[in-house]
Amino acid sequence: MITTQQQIGIDAPPLTESARAVLRTIAGTGPATRPQLSAALMFSKPTMSAAVSELERHDLVAPAGVNRGSVGRTSITYGLGPKAGFVVGIDCGTTHINAIARGLDGTTLATAGKQLVDKSAAERFLLIEDVVEQLLLQFEARATPLRALVIALPNIISASLERMFGRETLLPILERLQSSYRAPVLLENNVNCAALAEYHEGAAKQHSFAIYMQIGVKTGMGIVLDGRLFRGFRGGAGEIGHLPFPWSEQERPKWQQVETYMGSAALLERAAASWRPEEGKPPESTSDLFARVEQSPTARAIVEQHARDVGNLAAACVSVLDPQLIVLGGGVGQNPQLLPGVRDVVKELCWPVEVVSGQLSNQATVLGAVRLAIDFAMARLLGEEGKPAFLYPGTLTVDQISL
Repeated sequence: MITTQQQIGIDAPPLTESARAVLRTIAGTGPATRPQLSAALMFSKPTMSAAVSELERHDLVAPAGVNRGSVGRTSITYGLGPKAGFVVGIDCGTTHINAIARGLDGTTLATAGKQLVDKSAAERFLLIEDVVEQLLLQFEARATPLRALVIALPNIISASLERMFGRETLLPILERLQSSYRAPVLLENNVNCAALAEYHEGAAKQHSFAIYMQIGVKTGMGIVLDGRLFRGFRGGAGEIGHLPFPWSEQERPKWQQVETYMGSAALLERAAASWRPEEGKPPESTSDLFARVEQSPTARAIVEQHARDVGNLAAACVSVLDPQLIVLGGGVGQNPQLLPGVRDVVKELCWPVEVVSGQLSNQATVLGAVRLAIDFAMARLLGEEGKPAFLYPGTLTVDQISL
């Protein structure tokens, strides 16, 4: 039987358990000497020597320098070798495409980006190949293998992509990317990626169970437990924009009304409708609205009400998931003026939960995409099986399209 790795030409040699442990350690903590690795892994000197030699034969590790001890002794420091390769993460959003190339140890090799104006999903997809090419021209990409490419999209990502707008445009692009670079191509939801980034590099670093709430143009949530994304059965876990709203004896829920009501466009419409003439022209952007909070009573009241609305939504999530931490992100959610109101409502409606602002701003999604790519690539090198939301080739089969 031909495996997916063989189909796409992934160079992942079989490794002994000790070699896998050494590779995992160097990728996770950076260059180290054999004595340092032996101490960390509790390996004997012969076991460590054999493991490093095995990895050197496959060019997965290589000497990275010399470490000089306090008594004049020297030892070689080992880092990742050229065959360890690199990965690419892409944030294909509604207003931009951002991309990062990183080594498997997290070292950034290159970045690229493109701003978008009024582009449809299909038009955005067609620009992905240009951004990847621009990214890879910045370093010697052909001298080392591309291990994985992850594209983050503002969509529900399932094995069949049944809810994907522009799917007929996207699939041929995935095929061309895989054919050109001989690497697996993964798709993931953009908010899930942002959640993963905040877990590994941002506000949720010291927490085992965190949810990331994106509040901005759109509304969504990513769920990370012990470093793993929870996607649900069809990839729709965290789609809080679909929660029933409004809900009372007089009102019936409308489709995606949470996302409509919580979105930045509706927030600005409410601001314009209640703005007092003596306070000048109404704010034209959410950043302008939040900048006027200290001077404008109207802006302050609107932001305070929005904080209560976000708090209501957060309380619903807390009641279902009971997370250790809530991270607020997105163009609106990252504003610290929201925090007191959100915390108060969550405490009032359920129980106290730590609520913080995200630390990675508009880089969260692309950083999460490249983190996911590293995790997937490392799993393949170590002979483990990752569980991506969508993998090309290998996911979209006839049996799965009907999901």
